[in-house]
Amino acid sequence: MDEIRSWLEASPYGAGLGVEARAVSEQRVHLALPFQHSNSNGDKALHGGVVASMIDLAGQAVARAALGAESAPWHTAAIQVAYLAAALGEAIEAEATLLRRGKELAFASVSVRTEDGKPVAQGLVSVRGRFAAALSPPPEALGDDGAEDLGPMGPFLQRVPFHGKLGLSAEHMAGGRSRIVMPWCESNADAAGGVHEGALLALLDTTGAMAAWAETGLGRFKASTPGIQARIFAPPPRAELVGYGRVLYRDRELFFCEVEIVDREHHRAIARGTVNYRIVTPEHTR
Repeated sequence: MDEIRSWLEASPYGAGLGVEARAVSEQRVHLALPFQHSNSNGDKALHGGVVASMIDLAGQAVARAALGAESAPWHTAAIQVAYLAAALGEAIEAEATLLRRGKELAFASVSVRTEDGKPVAQGLVSVRGRFAAALSPPPEALGDDGAEDLGPMGPFLQRVPFHGKLGLSAEHMAGGRSRIVMPWCESNADAAGGVHEGALLALLDTTGAMAAWAETGLGRFKASTPGIQARIFAPPPRAELVGYGRVLYRDRELFFCEVEIVDREHHRAIARGTVNYRIVTPEHTR
């Protein structure tokens, strides 16, 4: 349990978020996160990538405890997050409950609330323990056509505090497509030495959202992420990651986006998923 606590609080990414482990057991994990402006969208709203990170951290922690130390290394094979409400300048808490422990897989349900009990998000996490088995090569990346057009919004990406914290930059944001880069840096690292899964999920969430913004362009619109889903093929490597996003379908204010996260150097897909994003424009408020 001490090793799990150390992984939660002392890995560079977890420490940078400010994660506090309140309770860790084989059945339940309780985490807390004080509010920090650097974890926000800039308007006191906690970034969706931070919430996804807390769900991943709590879910994987209870899975590690249930599967045992001999099941290492671990990675989150699948995660689903439903965002219920924004946390505005508020501390949050994440509580993971073990649903089932299998031979190599453990399943957890995670709820995120503010300190006063307001529901913020709900997640389901499936974690795989590899028991020292070798990794199969991840799939070849699909990538994109290589276009480079920042559009009207690309230059503003790093003005969001949490984006700047991750080092995110845009290479393309036009026509319902996005290409967002997260360079390797120690502050985004896991204790195992690669990119932390929480940072990967933040990149996935941001890439999908930016694909939606690349379709609407600038405006004083209300926006939020109702949900994300991701499959992580392997523990993220120590590498620059790039997110490729595209809008698959738009139904008025709701955008259904597909995202691929790639190890740029080796052109391998580390994760794929979907982001549902909502942008309410004036024509949708009538």
